[in-house]
Amino acid sequence: MIHPTAVVSDEAKVGNNVQVGAYSVIGPQVEIGDNSIIHPHVVLDGNLKIGKDNTFFQFCSIGAPPQDLSYKGEDTKVIIGDNNVFREYVSIHRGTTKE
Repeated sequence: MIHPTAVVSDEAKVGNNVQVGAYSVIGPQVEIGDNSIIHPHVVLDGNLKIGKDNTFFQFCSIGAPPQDLSYKGEDTKVIIGDNNVFREYVSIHRGTTKE
């Protein structure tokens, strides 16, 4: 079930039985596995692959560009496995490439 106030890109891949709460934002490169729960006010963006049975509580920001000043727009990603819980205000950014 996707709440009517959630913004989910038509290009995002959302698995079966995924719940997306009010005011959440799901970007175009995001893949969400089956049976995951996205609570209200969560942002999932960037090159992000999420396994099944994950729960994201309010105000999580997952998959945004890194906070590293050396990041120059490289195609990096976040991969999350199965059966994880991300509590309030968790931020996980994409990586940077280093020599």
